Amino acid sequence: MDTSLRLGMYAEYERMAEDVRAMKKRLAEIRATAESDDELISITIGGTGEVHDLWLDPRIYRTPDSVALARAIVETFQRAVVLAKEEGVAIAADYLPPDATAETTDLRLDPFLHELDRQVAGDTR
Repeated sequence: MDTSLRLGMYAEYERMAEDVRAMKKRLAEIRATAESDDELISITIGGTGEVHDLWLDPRIYRTPDSVALARAIVETFQRAVVLAKEEGVAIAADYLPPDATAETTDLRLDPFLHELDRQVAGDTR
């Protein structure tokens, strides 16, 4: 392969890898908050699904139903996940197909970055 063509490909890989790293940083900065229907539970999660804050209004103790409380926490968490994924898809939109949705898109970028780094290093395996 022509050396100038190969250098151009590597430069393109490096540019793409830098773009993906910048996108990954923005995804890590996501904070999505959802509230339960009764507004007694609030959960904030990050772009990769980690819980950053869980707030429980003291009024939850007025009805001692641990099953209902657990269900409400899970439902609120799932709402926050949807919000975070929607924000993530918006951040990554330039690299996704036009019909990509939060439900159909996996925003874990490490495997992609690993492959780009491997190719930039000249590993042809």
